Amino acid sequence: MLNYNDVYEILRKEKYSEILQPLPKDFLKDVGEYLNDRKEQSAKDEDMFNESVLKNKKQLENSIALFKEIILRRKKKLLNLVFVATETGIMKRDYENMMPFEKEMFDNLVRAFEEGDKMLTRIMQGKNETHKEENTMIIFSQDVDKFVDMSGNTIGPFSSGELANLDRVVSEILISDGKARKVDD
Repeated sequence: MLNYNDVYEILRKEKYSEILQPLPKDFLKDVGEYLNDRKEQSAKDEDMFNESVLKNKKQLENSIALFKEIILRRKKKLLNLVFVATETGIMKRDYENMMPFEKEMFDNLVRAFEEGDKMLTRIMQGKNETHKEENTMIIFSQDVDKFVDMSGNTIGPFSSGELANLDRVVSEILISDGKARKVDD
């Protein structure tokens, strides 16, 4: 189980290195257990002015601050890695030192940056698609009674086989419910 000195040492290593530091396998679980143990210990102690009680509470506060700083420093390093990965195409640096949730966050950020780059390229080429199609043409596969759309307007009823050009969100709901299908362009 982790203790205060372990958390402090992990922060020290993370602070003075440019690369993500490897963490113990169950780091998050261990930190959670350590902090819960400290909280329980603080709650059990009845003498608020006892030196060990004050020390325990202070150590809990400091441990939380240390953990938050570790995560903050790792997030900054992840953002830098995302930038490097999207600019150079090299993605494996420090990947093995990432915790599972960091890997997922890294992959999502890389995809978001790549989408942004594609959008920038389209704009630069004059293919600006600033507005998405707000309506979608659908064909009803079953009869649908009147209903209220996203703007509060009553629309319908619609018969099976009937075409309608409806708000994209409403169309997606009808399609997902199997009441309609999108008309192929």
